[in-house]
Amino acid sequence: MLKVGVLVVFVFVVYWVDHNIDVVEGLGVNWGTMATHMLDPKIVVQMLKDNGIKKVKLFDADKSTMNALAGTDIEVMVAIPNDQLLAMTDYDRAKDWVRRNVTRYDFKNGVNIKYVAVGNEPFLITYNNSFVNLTFPALQNIQNALNEAGVGDSIKATVPLNADVYFSPESNPVPSAGRFRADIAELMTQIVQFMSKNQAPFTVNIYPFLSLYANEHFPIDFAFFDGTPNPVIDNGVEYTNVFDANFDTLHSALKAVGYGDLAILVGEVGWPTDGDKSANLNNAYRFYRGLFAKLASNKGTPLRPGYIEVYLFGLIDEDAKSIAPGNFERHWGIFRYDGQPKFPMDISGQGQDKHLIAAKNVQYLPKRWCMLNPKAKDLSKLAESIDYACTFSDCTALGYGSSCNNLDANGNASYAFNMYYQVQNQLDVSCDFQGLAMVTDKNLSQGTCNFIIQTGIYSFSHKVLPEIVVLLSGFTLILM
Repeated sequence: MLKVGVLVVFVFVVYWVDHNIDVVEGLGVNWGTMATHMLDPKIVVQMLKDNGIKKVKLFDADKSTMNALAGTDIEVMVAIPNDQLLAMTDYDRAKDWVRRNVTRYDFKNGVNIKYVAVGNEPFLITYNNSFVNLTFPALQNIQNALNEAGVGDSIKATVPLNADVYFSPESNPVPSAGRFRADIAELMTQIVQFMSKNQAPFTVNIYPFLSLYANEHFPIDFAFFDGTPNPVIDNGVEYTNVFDANFDTLHSALKAVGYGDLAILVGEVGWPTDGDKSANLNNAYRFYRGLFAKLASNKGTPLRPGYIEVYLFGLIDEDAKSIAPGNFERHWGIFRYDGQPKFPMDISGQGQDKHLIAAKNVQYLPKRWCMLNPKAKDLSKLAESIDYACTFSDCTALGYGSSCNNLDANGNASYAFNMYYQVQNQLDVSCDFQGLAMVTDKNLSQGTCNFIIQTGIYSFSHKVLPEIVVLLSGFTLILM
């Protein structure tokens, strides 16, 4: 018998579908926008519609995104970022937030808002209690403001939480032993009581990939849904995958505080496709194929049989996300940065593997790449030039086990230079690096390594990176 506790995992959720395919009931997607070149929200919304995606979870309430969603009837979860939780502890400010981001869109052919996410995984241990005293007051104020505005019956406030808010004691690492973390147990009980009173769901993010990533001894088959030779046995109940075990650990924690029937929504679940030896297309295909089949069966988990509402993480790759958790963080999308599907997906759960429908009317920069200049003679600055390029662009595909891990030294340099060049919208001066780089019209892609051409400028995201260019004379910076 394999003894495996429930491991902490982050997840952002997403989902998609083909016009000729039924979509798994309850499937949604996480739409994150931490990218240097964001697709026009109207293009993304059309992509959601083309693929039959009817639920979307956001990480803010950006006006352009909300306007693009208006009139679509796509069910929306808007969000209040963690850095705004303090402001939401003031009821007047919470009412103002609801007025500006919820009720202003509550009209015929407006935005179909169903949930408000108050924070995002605010109780992570790595946050050192920064949001522990803010989250519950903010949650109360937002839900009460929704109620006062007359929309509380249809729009519920919830808090997306990581699996580290509950655990299985080491002495009995099985789902039935699930309890809320000791340091926040009383607070979690109060939050659960409030959610129950307002008929709001408990939102949890479950990441089987992170279980595998965090523990080199984790049994790989247990991260997927197609069986394992060593299931976890809990009081006669057999667990063959960590998703079910994680979900039922939460159920046990809720039951222990008297709310075992509280609705559970999986806010994020997915598998990255690059940036780690286990983050690849084959594993992602295996994971999603099993997940969709599970959801289509409506069998639920051993302790919670039936329908599960799930949001995939994520919709589109985000090249400006923090890589503190790992290089894979920028590769959770089921679509590439440009809205192209990565691999066939069976979103029906019924064996109908078809490609998702790509984003339409995407504009690209010219077909130009930046490469290491083969005539460069003084390579003494090459290492620091590569480091600079990767600091201000995304070189995560160069890491061990990743899609560009097999490039030679010259290829690594060219990849780094090109990523920086594309981020900088192919400005001529961004492909110089003191004479080490040059522009080419030859596609440098090789094998599994894609040297990208960035999308045309809808909005060079003001959220993430400043406009930084390298001048011909050296590393003189222009900040705009």
